[in-house]
Amino acid sequence: MTVGTKIQQTLASAEGVKANLTSFALETNDQQAKQMYSQLAQSMENIVTTLKDRVSYVEQQEPQYKQQ
Repeated sequence: MTVGTKIQQTLASAEGVKANLTSFALETNDQQAKQMYSQLAQSMENIVTTLKDRVSYVEQQEPQYKQQ
């Protein structure tokens, strides 16, 4: 498995975690839990953004890793 593939898989996983956290925040009636899930979702958004930047960098440096 290449570095490019691993980063893409990690990005997909992070996006899934963010989606789950957002869903949990919307589904709960507990305000404390809602706030916690929302904050965690925002943290995951920051991670997703960082990973997307890294994917772009890797694809620029190593075009063979670019996903079609």
